Amino acid sequence: MLPAEIAQAVKRIQFVTGRQVSDVMAGAYLSVFKGRGMEFDEVRPYVPGDDIRAIDWNVTARTGEPHVRVHMAERVLVTWLALDTSPSMRFGTADRRKADVAEGVAIAVGHLATRRGNRLGAVTFGDEDPRALPVRQGRLGLVGLLAALREEPEPVPGRIGATSLGDALRRTDSLARQRSLVVVVSDFRGPRDWRRPLLQLAGRHEVVAVEIRDPREEELPNAGELWLVDPETGRELRVDTRSAKLRARFADAAAAERRDVARELASAGARHVVLSTSGDWLRTLVAFLRRAR
Repeated sequence: MLPAEIAQAVKRIQFVTGRQVSDVMAGAYLSVFKGRGMEFDEVRPYVPGDDIRAIDWNVTARTGEPHVRVHMAERVLVTWLALDTSPSMRFGTADRRKADVAEGVAIAVGHLATRRGNRLGAVTFGDEDPRALPVRQGRLGLVGLLAALREEPEPVPGRIGATSLGDALRRTDSLARQRSLVVVVSDFRGPRDWRRPLLQLAGRHEVVAVEIRDPREEELPNAGELWLVDPETGRELRVDTRSAKLRARFADAAAAERRDVARELASAGARHVVLSTSGDWLRTLVAFLRRAR
């Protein structure tokens, strides 16, 4: 059952991409091939073998020569969801965890991407059991996605390591055989090994990057001495947050890192939106998709 807050919002959401894909509704994906679709392309002179039902009688009458109407062929839109399930996604100090926001985004995307015969596939990455869900049509795709989200694997001692987003993008690119809409949901933390794979992916597909942040990743509180732990590498660091200078340096470094991520995503051709664990992330997502129109 779709959560109520998401069910109400997805009715208003539309994915609108900048090139061949106009939204996730069936029949709105125009292929590069001409055929018997609904979208008009051109009128041209009749040649033997053309379907006589396509003859444009108005143009034929004006020119004195038979002409036919040509339409763009419609194709079902395939959406691939690349979902970060790494340990860092379990962090959250505000209204919810980053993983909770990611799950909500995945459900909203899955609901839209499986309507009216469109198809959905998913790739998870960052945990001990990365999965790839094959492309499925209709509700089967959404059910498969929900089942995968509910199976949160337990960390395996001794196997902690930084998440490789680059590997996940390469895996998605190899699975997406036809031109697709690829939605990457992640906090984009860890090694910057994803620029080249993202360039390659965005060259073949339409890419939307959904970045999820927590306020405490951008600003330290004044809470005395703390032990900070990197959930993916296990590295620990003891800091005294009473130092205003330290807090300012942390905020500056965090802001610079996020600017670098945004710049690299934009240079690769991906559309980028930032969602927070604090406040109404769904409203931000809806506003982003409306601006994309």
